[in-house]
Amino acid sequence: VLDKNGHPLMPCHPARARQLLSRKCAVVVSRTPFVIRLKDRTIDDSVVQPVEVKIDPGSKTTGIALVAKQGDTPEAQIQTVLFLLEIEHKGDLVHKRMGQRAAYRRRRRSKNLRYRQPRFNNRCRPKGWLPPSLCSRLDNTIGWIKRLARWCPIDSVGLELVRFDMQAMQNPEIGGVEYQRGTLFGYEVREYLLEKWGRRCAYCDIENVPLEIDHVIPKSSGGTNRVSNLTLACHECNQKKNSQPIGQFLAKDPTRLARITKQLKTPLKDAAAVNATRWALKTRLENLGYVVTCSSGGRTKYNRTQFGIPKTHALDAACVGQVDNIRNWQMSTLTAKATGRGTYQRSRVTRYGFPRGYLTRTKNIHGFQTGDLVKATVPTGKKAGNYTGRVAVRASGSFNIQPETPHSPQKGTTTVIQGINHRHCTLIQRGTGYLFGKAQGCSPPIAKPRGIRTEGIG
Repeated sequence: VLDKNGHPLMPCHPARARQLLSRKCAVVVSRTPFVIRLKDRTIDDSVVQPVEVKIDPGSKTTGIALVAKQGDTPEAQIQTVLFLLEIEHKGDLVHKRMGQRAAYRRRRRSKNLRYRQPRFNNRCRPKGWLPPSLCSRLDNTIGWIKRLARWCPIDSVGLELVRFDMQAMQNPEIGGVEYQRGTLFGYEVREYLLEKWGRRCAYCDIENVPLEIDHVIPKSSGGTNRVSNLTLACHECNQKKNSQPIGQFLAKDPTRLARITKQLKTPLKDAAAVNATRWALKTRLENLGYVVTCSSGGRTKYNRTQFGIPKTHALDAACVGQVDNIRNWQMSTLTAKATGRGTYQRSRVTRYGFPRGYLTRTKNIHGFQTGDLVKATVPTGKKAGNYTGRVAVRASGSFNIQPETPHSPQKGTTTVIQGINHRHCTLIQRGTGYLFGKAQGCSPPIAKPRGIRTEGIG
């Protein structure tokens, strides 16, 4: 809720928001998340309580919770959950597109500038540099904190500052000198793999032939160069496997698949991403002017177990830090899947990386951009009807609309309505770079008392 000057007030119950809108006392500012602005109230006429935003950072999903604190003393505070959000990051997609961009540039250098000297190692990286895939995770989290601060009076931040122990995750019994020495102590990578896999092909057991290093999880599917993802294969098996997942390649040999899977170790790239960004996230939050209180993952688990709260990313965020009592955690969780606002790529390419068509230089077509939420009313024809969803624009003015679905956007598929003229479209909300939905398996919201005040927490 915002006052008439745009200052944030305390959130209200959805029923109260419907009453204010029906009485023409408020207008809609944002559809998702739903934000209204009051026409006749200022922040001086309202009661504003301290609100804390809590963050549970993750590699693929980050949980955010808005919590209001009530109570006379810090020891007897009751925390009421106001809003739950789960951000689904696109770090893997950014990593894949950066690899594609490097391949395109490599092709252009070899095709157009065959005598150009290589310049891959003359760039200096500043202190604290992070790869683009990790920067996208930080930008998503910081962007949502800024967005929520415009709509709710946030005065502090609670952050789960956790560090994963890689060696302990691989071998819980490790200790002593063995802990200080890595997996490859005294070995080169190829020699280590020869000893690990018995100097034979892992897929056909052939010996005394030249062996090649194979990625069990292909790099095109997110596999890494860690030794736990590498094995040995003969040339024939390596070519036959190609970029197939190991489960698909060994579908007819479950015994060998189980043996190879057992010998491998769990990939740790998600834990490495959290370790690399945890201090950068804390620093950027402090630069915004917030008082950041850090807590451990063990404290979060203790709070969640003490109050019998199920484990989700958003509810983990609500349990970060010291929690004496918590209520209203049964509310539904909003999911925001990061999709981006567009791409800098100006041409379509074939499977070999050669350009096959060029995209328009203008993103705004007849006042619409790809990703905007629109409502289309088609009066006649085969596509007659009302459609509400995300729009994909074309320079010709014939748009595609992906209708909204009640389920989570990453779970289901929808039918795209093609060929909708721009004259039939009405803008509802500008694209934010996210697809919204509701998290699966959430409990229904608890009953709310009557007579909730607009400035109250509901």
